[in-house]
Amino acid sequence: MMIVYQGVRHLADGQVGLAFRHANWVWDFERTLHLPDEALIQHWALAWPSTARIANLYYVGVHFPGTLLAMVWLWIRHRPDYLRMRTEMAVLTAAALALHVVFPLAPPRLVSSFGMVDTMLATGPSAYPDSSTDGVANQFAAMPSLHVGWALLVAIAVIRVTSSRWRWLALLHPAVTISVVVITANHYWLDGIVAAALLFAAIKLVKSWSRLSIPNPLPVFSRNML
Repeated sequence: MMIVYQGVRHLADGQVGLAFRHANWVWDFERTLHLPDEALIQHWALAWPSTARIANLYYVGVHFPGTLLAMVWLWIRHRPDYLRMRTEMAVLTAAALALHVVFPLAPPRLVSSFGMVDTMLATGPSAYPDSSTDGVANQFAAMPSLHVGWALLVAIAVIRVTSSRWRWLALLHPAVTISVVVITANHYWLDGIVAAALLFAAIKLVKSWSRLSIPNPLPVFSRNML
């Protein structure tokens, strides 16, 4: 998986100019949709001390560990639901990697004209190297946000397997995640919206596959049995 990801990352390295043109298009399109201005949201959030560092810590420290913890819990306690979530995640991630290649997108933190602060460079910790073309991570893969997609999938998986009325609190995870990716200037609102759309498409596709793979439980009748 890491080799595949690195290969996809290098496919986007030569599309830096296109990634910035896409960034301007996304920014203008969001204004057409009357989505909240990410710069205003960030400036409002950063009015509170330590907000930037807390957002950075959540971005860096919760994405992979939180997803892994949920999958381990499902594997131990709800094996069929673990298999379902694993397949949905694989489909979502494959679709996201394909979109990263065909639609490279610079995050708002790299576009100075948007007036946003790169909170990871300002206060740390940072998930990325100083150069936008170094490291394993593809910094021009803002569309869609896998942080948001995976967080929403974790919440849906928890809601599926639990019956407590408190299970809906799991939705706080994707809600906080999309707020964090905007505050840290790593993603646009549209990145999260597209990630959610791809996730629901993946869930529907996996559900359809599961129905096709289940043997027909009804007995096969011959003419002599009629």
